[in-house]
Amino acid sequence: MSKLFVVGTPIGNLSDLSPRAVETLCECDFIAAEDTRVTMKLLNHFQIKKPIVSYFEHNKFERGDMIVARILSGESCALVTDAGMPAISDPGEDLVRQCHEAGIPVVSVPGPCAFSTALAISGMEAGRFTFEGFLSANKNARKKHLASLEKEERTMVFYEAPHKLLATLGDMAETFGADRKIAVVRELTKIHEEVFRTTIGEAIEKYENEPPRGEIVLIISGNKEKQVELQLEDAVEIAKEKIKEGNSLNESAKLAAKETGIKKNLIYKVLTQEENE
Repeated sequence: MSKLFVVGTPIGNLSDLSPRAVETLCECDFIAAEDTRVTMKLLNHFQIKKPIVSYFEHNKFERGDMIVARILSGESCALVTDAGMPAISDPGEDLVRQCHEAGIPVVSVPGPCAFSTALAISGMEAGRFTFEGFLSANKNARKKHLASLEKEERTMVFYEAPHKLLATLGDMAETFGADRKIAVVRELTKIHEEVFRTTIGEAIEKYENEPPRGEIVLIISGNKEKQVELQLEDAVEIAKEKIKEGNSLNESAKLAAKETGIKKNLIYKVLTQEENE
């Protein structure tokens, strides 16, 4: 049965195209590409000759119907984007959905992905994170999006273009504070790959004087205030258990501080406040 293959392509270094991806591109009947010129360079590098149809944001509805019809008629299609995995902040998401709705098998051919690659080399907390993609070019929409993340505790990952970076950093400083930790990751897998770990305020200073080049991934630390509140509540509960075991209020606060890393005086203050209420 004919299928849609979702094929990951290099985000910079062409050597990152997997052997399976090369095989898939060679064996499919045609390729749906975000920018045919970019894909043609990739195909030429690997000496692959296949028909290409353009599929991008402004023609996705018209072309989507055509691609689905061709697959239903017996052809297999490889979906690619300019760089990385299709359907991640990419109109390919709609084609994948159309194929599922039409009963067409959708097969993954995994490859590089900018946000996961950037997160992996950023040194930022990666146990829990939220991927926010591209922010709107519209200032009001961008600020509204950021405002919805003001209390977000998880690490936040954004894509950004170099010409919009300073405006975005400025809005982030207003929402998250200039001292919020950030990693600016640029030019992934290329010669000038860079990971700049700093604060939002310092990033603004740097890029005001050094206009950035290349596609950018921004990784912002989550809001720690709520986490500290929760940790303090936990520490107080531990201290209360110590009090029940016969320890003094002061000793209980000290033991709870040792277990949780929360300052003893903060725990002691809450305990005395509750005792006096």
